[in-house]
Amino acid sequence: MNNILRFPVRFLLLLSVSLAAFSPAYADVTLPRLLSDGAILQRDKPITIWGWAHEGEQVTVSFAGKEQSTTAQAGKWQVTFPARKAGGPYELTVTGKNTLTRKDILLGDVWIAAGQSNMELPLRRVKYQYPGVIEATRLSQVREFNVPVAYAFKGPLADYTQGEWKTATPENLPGFSAVGFFFAKQLHRVTRVPIAVVTLPVGGSPAEAWMSEAALKKYPHYVEQLTPFKDDAHVQTTIAKDKANNDKWYGDLTAADIGLQNNWSQAELDASNWNNLQVPGFFKEQGSDFTNGSVWVRKELVLSPPQAAKAGTLWLGAIVDGDQVFVNGQAVGQTGYQYPPRIYSLPAGVLKAGKNTIAIRITSYTGNAGFVKDKRYELVLDEALPTMESIPLAGEWKYQIAANAPAMQPTTTLHYIPSSLFNAKLAPALPLQIKGVIWYQGESNVARAAEYKNLFSDLIVDWRAQFKQGDIPFIYAQLANFLPAKPEPGESGWAELREAQRQTLALKNTAMAVAIDVGEWNDIHPLNKQSVGDRLALSALKLAYGKKRLLASGPTLQKVERKGNTVELSFGDTGKGLRVLGGGDVKHMAIAGADKQFVWAKVQVKKDKLVVSADAVPEPKWVRYAWADNPEGANLYNSAGLPASPFEASVLD
Repeated sequence: MNNILRFPVRFLLLLSVSLAAFSPAYADVTLPRLLSDGAILQRDKPITIWGWAHEGEQVTVSFAGKEQSTTAQAGKWQVTFPARKAGGPYELTVTGKNTLTRKDILLGDVWIAAGQSNMELPLRRVKYQYPGVIEATRLSQVREFNVPVAYAFKGPLADYTQGEWKTATPENLPGFSAVGFFFAKQLHRVTRVPIAVVTLPVGGSPAEAWMSEAALKKYPHYVEQLTPFKDDAHVQTTIAKDKANNDKWYGDLTAADIGLQNNWSQAELDASNWNNLQVPGFFKEQGSDFTNGSVWVRKELVLSPPQAAKAGTLWLGAIVDGDQVFVNGQAVGQTGYQYPPRIYSLPAGVLKAGKNTIAIRITSYTGNAGFVKDKRYELVLDEALPTMESIPLAGEWKYQIAANAPAMQPTTTLHYIPSSLFNAKLAPALPLQIKGVIWYQGESNVARAAEYKNLFSDLIVDWRAQFKQGDIPFIYAQLANFLPAKPEPGESGWAELREAQRQTLALKNTAMAVAIDVGEWNDIHPLNKQSVGDRLALSALKLAYGKKRLLASGPTLQKVERKGNTVELSFGDTGKGLRVLGGGDVKHMAIAGADKQFVWAKVQVKKDKLVVSADAVPEPKWVRYAWADNPEGANLYNSAGLPASPFEASVLD
């Protein structure tokens, strides 16, 4: 897998909790975790209540003043009440040999949120992007059921082992999916009905992990990957081998680290003969031969007595790969892998008047250690107050290699195995009636972009078949811009994946939120999650809530025609016409002849059409827009301020 999606083995092993043997206990009558206190059930559809009991046990269910009885068969029971409008709270009572009561049940709209880390990323990670949102939000009718990481290989699980319903209040919001929260908040604002998000995503997960084994029969190479893991002995051997390799790598590194042996975290240390490093920056690009192992960096700064008395927060951007941070010899924070922002609050008494020392032990296992550029590096004093003061930390630091290590042995991430997440994360939710699905995934399939169009379409068809609720709305985020921008047209796996996502719109009841203007070149987890959530909500309002006249997407390519040596592109969803953000020329438009050697094009805007040409291409056959990993500056929008999707299209004569 591409290194940008790699996580430390220790982190993955902590997440990997095998659920392959889990099944509910059929003793007293029981309910699934999804039907616990505070649940939201789907309005305007038949209300299914299900659970487990002894074979033949009589079960009576009371809900919203209605009552139904049934008999458990094969250890399972189920009843269905007539559809009801949004409302509540209601009480659910289930009686068999025992009695269960669930309170504060609402009827509203239930959305499944799935994908990988950009859907998973919690509000706590973006709280500085949206100051006050967590503290000021109290939405009792916006709720989330967040399912922790799990996997299963032998088939679908019946229930979750963890998870509970939580309301959108300050004590709960830090753990909410950021995209899911902004999506739900916007829907609730418009519809005024309860909104539920069942949050399932798993960071780094490929699409095939989310598909049923039956759906994967079209992809025998994925079935082949899955098959060995149906053997419990193989799973345990894999876990043991990975753990042993992981423990040995970290153990050997700790034993060899001369910085640990000589207490390089201490405040008073002569580092005058250490090497210089410019922060932000990477060791390799600054002439160091350090690849894997541990390296220590240090910086001194002087504070006045009033400064030292203030509360402090260290902003250390992002560090590749792991870090342990010490201020004046005291540990203040650590992170095990490269992606989370390093924001460490300093306990009272850590800072002092005069000289202060920051020491960081960096652990590298991907071979390119360093500090990510264009991030925030500073010591902030009294951050929450109007008197906030910032002391820059960018610039010259000192470093010394403490231990070199071999490359870390590859690991098997069990929750990336085909079907593993379908079985453990999606299957227990299948009895729910739902409004639709929101999805943000694809980064882990970029290396196989050519396959993704069929794979993603098959995933959507599979989920709809499994839910047995017809063509439920399926709304997804297109991949954001990422990686360094390039000055000339070229090939791009990220662009190919985005094109596969665009073409999936051919499936009925699908919609796509374009995100090429909200990413960050140096972060696969961009902070602007509100724009993504709001755009997904716009699509939902149009697709799932009947607001057909709503302009919910950016310009969509409708027709491509060649007229002499020019190409005419016609667009839908333009509103009052195409717009060039910031004025000037349309950027990132390229054309090519039959040889597919693309060059930048000249573009004329004519309301809802573009006329494209290039002197070097007298017979254009292909046209591309925003075809790059990071199409920085792509500026084609509609009158609602929504961006056009990247595309590639052949030219009709």
